[in-house]
Amino acid sequence: MIGNNDGPAVLKSAGWETVSAYAEITVDGTHLVLCHYAFRTWNGMHRKSINLHGHSHGRLAPMLRQFDVGVDVWNLAPVTLPQLHASRPARRAPAKKGAVQRPLPLSE
Repeated sequence: MIGNNDGPAVLKSAGWETVSAYAEITVDGTHLVLCHYAFRTWNGMHRKSINLHGHSHGRLAPMLRQFDVGVDVWNLAPVTLPQLHASRPARRAPAKKGAVQRPLPLSE
């Protein structure tokens, strides 16, 4: 995805299969909405699609099915869908006494 710091030289560099500001693809049966910038809403978000973005350098609060995939957040390496699924933080327990935390599902 094109980022806010990508100039003409980067966009014309050899080796890119595609260069765009926005894309929707399906990988391993998962619909992905890709953009350099994070969205508050995205196509299919209520049908389990996932928004992958960069730009925020890990500073945004997590949203269900939205991941910052910038390499600075992932030890300067690409990240896989299984790694993203495994990284989902635990759901915060309600204020009730004795509440049990459980993993935050990707399918809500």
